[in-house]
Amino acid sequence: MKLPIFIADAFTARAFRGNPAAVCLLENELDEDMHQKIAREMNLSETAFIRKLHPTDNFIQKNMNSTLSFVTLSGELKARRAEDGIILDLPLYPAHPQNFHEVEDLIKTAIGNTLVQDVCYSSDTRKLLVRLSDTYNRSFLENLKVNTENLTQVENTGKVKGLILTLKGEPGGQTQAFDFYSRYFAPWVGVTEDPVTGSAHAVLSSYWSQQLGKKEMHAFQCSRRGGELGISLRPDGRVDIRGGAAVVLEGTLTA
Repeated sequence: MKLPIFIADAFTARAFRGNPAAVCLLENELDEDMHQKIAREMNLSETAFIRKLHPTDNFIQKNMNSTLSFVTLSGELKARRAEDGIILDLPLYPAHPQNFHEVEDLIKTAIGNTLVQDVCYSSDTRKLLVRLSDTYNRSFLENLKVNTENLTQVENTGKVKGLILTLKGEPGGQTQAFDFYSRYFAPWVGVTEDPVTGSAHAVLSSYWSQQLGKKEMHAFQCSRRGGELGISLRPDGRVDIRGGAAVVLEGTLTA
C-alpha cells in the first residue's frame, strides 16, 4: 500500500517554523490501528488523514476552490485562501473563571511558584487557561521550564485535556507588537508541547477579546518553533484564525 503524504508547517512565514503536521491522503479506509502506526512513524504532534466524501471530489493539491470544507469529529471546519496565507474558520469557545485552589496542584506541578494572574476553564474543549502575571514578558514565557511529566497523575479525572499558559502582549518597539503570547501542553493526549495550536486559540481569542476589548488581534505562540496568528472574531460566534503555511516535504508512504 502506497499513500501520498505531505509535511506542512502552519502559522509560519517560512519553512521549519510554526506547527509541523503530516497530511496523508487516503483513497480507501484504513483501520484505527493503521492510523496510529502511521502517526507514530511520522512522530509529529499532528497527523491528519484525509479522504474524499464523494468520488468526484478533488484532493487538496488538485483543488482550485478558494474554500475547502472538512467534515471532522469536531464538526465541519473550513479553510480558505487569503492573500497573506490561509484562514481557518473555527468555533469560538468561552473560558469561564476557575477557582484557583481546585487546580492549584496541577498549576504548581507545571510551573512551580510562577505568579498567576487569572485562571479560566473551557468546558467545551477541556482546556485550562492560566494567565501569568503581567510583570512577566515574552522572554520569560519562552524560557519557562514547564514540568509536564507528572501532570497526568496530578489530574486524572478527565476534566483537563490541555494546559494553556498565556501572557499579555507588549507594545511594539524594536520587536513586533503582539496582543498576547501563549504556550500549550497536552500530555493527557500524548503531546508534551504543541508548537502552534489553532484549537487553543479558539479559547484564547475569546478570553483576550474580553480582556482587551478587541475583535482583531495578533498573537504569538512561544514554543521553540514559534508561530504567528492573526485573529478576527466574527458576529456569528466563530473566529477566523489566519496564518502562513509551507509544504516542506512531499512523498509516498509505503505501509
